[in-house]
Amino acid sequence: MAGRINDDDVQAVRDAVPIDAVISEYLQLRPAGGGNLKGLCPFHDEKSPSFHVSPSKGLFHCFGCQEGGDTIAFLRKVDHLSFSEAIERLAGQAGITLRYEEGGYGRASQQGERTRLVEAHKVAAQFYAEQLDAPEAEVARRFLHERGFDQAAAHHFGVGYSPAGWDHLTRFLRGRGFTDKELVLSGLSQDGRRGPIDRFRGRLMWPIRDITGEVVGFGARKLREDDNGPKYLNTPETPVYRKSQVLYGIDLAKRDIAKEGRAVVVEGYTDVMACHLAGVTTAIATSGTAFGEGHIKILRRLLMDNSRTEVIFTFDGDAAGQKAALRAFEDDQKFAARTSIAISPGGMDPCELRISKGDAAVRELIDSRSRLFEFALRSVVDAHDLDTAEGRSAALEAAAPIVGQLKDGSLQHEYAVRLAGLLGIMDTQFVVRRVGQLAQWKRRSGGRDSTRRPQAPPPASAGRGATPPASAAPGRRGPALHLRSPAHLVERELLKLALQFPDLVAPVFDAYGADEFTAEPYAVVRTVIERAGGTEGADGAYLTRVQEAAPDDGVRRLIRELAVESPRNPGGGEPDASYAGEQLVAVRLAAVRARVAELEGSARRLDAQGRHEQSATVWQELWVLNQYATALRAKGAAAL
Repeated sequence: MAGRINDDDVQAVRDAVPIDAVISEYLQLRPAGGGNLKGLCPFHDEKSPSFHVSPSKGLFHCFGCQEGGDTIAFLRKVDHLSFSEAIERLAGQAGITLRYEEGGYGRASQQGERTRLVEAHKVAAQFYAEQLDAPEAEVARRFLHERGFDQAAAHHFGVGYSPAGWDHLTRFLRGRGFTDKELVLSGLSQDGRRGPIDRFRGRLMWPIRDITGEVVGFGARKLREDDNGPKYLNTPETPVYRKSQVLYGIDLAKRDIAKEGRAVVVEGYTDVMACHLAGVTTAIATSGTAFGEGHIKILRRLLMDNSRTEVIFTFDGDAAGQKAALRAFEDDQKFAARTSIAISPGGMDPCELRISKGDAAVRELIDSRSRLFEFALRSVVDAHDLDTAEGRSAALEAAAPIVGQLKDGSLQHEYAVRLAGLLGIMDTQFVVRRVGQLAQWKRRSGGRDSTRRPQAPPPASAGRGATPPASAAPGRRGPALHLRSPAHLVERELLKLALQFPDLVAPVFDAYGADEFTAEPYAVVRTVIERAGGTEGADGAYLTRVQEAAPDDGVRRLIRELAVESPRNPGGGEPDASYAGEQLVAVRLAAVRARVAELEGSARRLDAQGRHEQSATVWQELWVLNQYATALRAKGAAAL
């Protein structure tokens, strides 16, 4: 049984790797104010960023789906890792040698399954790369040379060669301490008659890396006529490789995709290589599957769903390429980014184009792209005989649903008018109405085929990625939080300061009672902070103590929200003592006003009952409170 990782080592790993450095490997982060960052949540679909990261606190929180936690929690969730595997990965990045309670330093037998499989792929990639220089690999080197790739290009992309024997890699990995079970589970080996044998033999090898740069699989190209296997053979589905969730070249392209706001989707490994060497460093490709939902999510997180960004698809100009383009268009509305298509003259792919006409031709191909929507529309229209009334009618029925997919009403109208022109139908308004009808039917059927019988529309709140109201958050107590209420806004702001910048509000905050917070969930958080020792004693473990003092997961979730949400400081940047004082005064003034209203009612009731001696005491207290309120308004935090 694997030993437990030493607690001191766990803490060292937590401290060594900044949370924003880890998360930015998966999605683009932008400033959110107050030193915090935000991006598109990797755990649910959303159109605007609700995923916040606080580097100073080492926490993340999504205000849309309520996922949150520290660096380790993020890795466990996003890559389906165990606690030990997440620690081991971070330790590897930080160069920390882990100690296990049962003794030993990072023993292979004690590493998590995923860590072992990834390590096996890393070693295999090094093995294949070294084999590319062997005499047997002459056919592989010739293949690369014929396509314009030299030794430096092969090294840059990690291209290698798998020997033609039955078990070269299997025996090599066994010698490095990997078990037969691990080799088969990783997809590097497969069961043979007398034990595991190599899955890839006599092929050119491309390592497929995930977005963090770890090798998780391989793509293998046939080189010899006597190889009876498919032209391309990829790693099977494994615990670390899911072809619907990886993009070849994403590790090399991700920074430029985020920086340029543009991704270029090509069809093969050599096309990615050709594009990058030609200067189109945002090129990526799928691995043995069509471009789909999982790939869209990866790009959306990098592009931040900005309407000024762009995804460009390159396809061959033949019938298969057109079919692939139309399939890609089906996902067009899942992007906020513009989608375009680039088809080179003669139907050459980027690799062929580079060989034939050079690097500049590849760049020109990408620069000459056209809107994918327009291509899809014209492809459907061109498939009909527009010289006949029947052909024009059929083309309208086929093309109108495409225009109806556009969510932007003004664009939908504009393209409906353009469709009428393409079809040669003089009655433009007829085409506009027909497009509108099909769009409405599609909406009513929940996006299903518009020829089906319309169904009742789903509730407005059922949309994917919708942010639940605060009152619906699991584990919260009391009435709904009306965040437009000035009282609730300022209470939230003060609690954010107490958690993020405790030195700005201490020790005054610690004298505030929970009853000064009118929203019950906020009152609970105030009590929890008190149980954790208050703001005056805040140190490096302060936030951890607060979360541990929470009575349930719902309160912990709210604390995490408040710890990562940027303050509303109108001046920008981190809040100062003046801003903190304003929030302290606002919360105290609201509490004083509430108490004044309560006492006035009591005093008037006592007067009406003739109990003047008792009412006099209440009126005296009222006078003191009103004087205090006047001082707070005049002197601000100095009167607290």
